Amino acid sequence: MNKKSKPLATRGNNATELGRGQIKANFLAALVTSKVYKMQVVKAKKGKGSYQRKAKNVGRESYLMVA
Repeated sequence: MNKKSKPLATRGNNATELGRGQIKANFLAALVTSKVYKMQVVKAKKGKGSYQRKAKNVGRESYLMVA
């Protein structure tokens, strides 16, 4: 077991890791500003922004950068 464990915020029967330590004032404000509600960036599978280059071209510089 780890000596230091992350604090769990409990409300009812659910336990969530907030990583904030002891919550003194507003439980919901601490929950909303925690990492639980962090915005996630999802890569599009179809449409704008979904184009993936082939693996053979990854890591190479463009022709203009080399010249």
